[in-house]
Amino acid sequence: MSHSLSNVHSLIYFMVGCILFYLVWKFMTMTKEGMTDASGNAVTPPANGIAGNAASYGASIKSATIKLQDALLISKYRTDYETVILNMDDYVNNEMLQLVLSVDTKNPANTLTKLAQMYQAKAALNDVMNFIDKQ
Repeated sequence: MSHSLSNVHSLIYFMVGCILFYLVWKFMTMTKEGMTDASGNAVTPPANGIAGNAASYGASIKSATIKLQDALLISKYRTDYETVILNMDDYVNNEMLQLVLSVDTKNPANTLTKLAQMYQAKAALNDVMNFIDKQ
């Protein structure tokens, strides 16, 4: 019984992770496609912020940031986003535990690399939570 319950929890965490990934991917592609000037013509952001391009490059980054803020509506969906982040943190913790418990002791380097990447993911989730809390 508890085995099937853990499978259900794993499925839920996986689905939450997929949804979070989809949302991030969607908003990342939306900012690339949605940049237009006042007359509706597509605006190609400068390739870099070096020298004479710095001001327009900074403006294009600011514009993309505003579009993301408008799409995410953090103040409205703050608690939902926090729940997703907390669930993802729990999921990563459980994945880390499972990884540690199944390490290949003859060749632990691969497992340790994955564990380090998961630790970095946890740090990133913490940073995202801090960002949401500041909004």
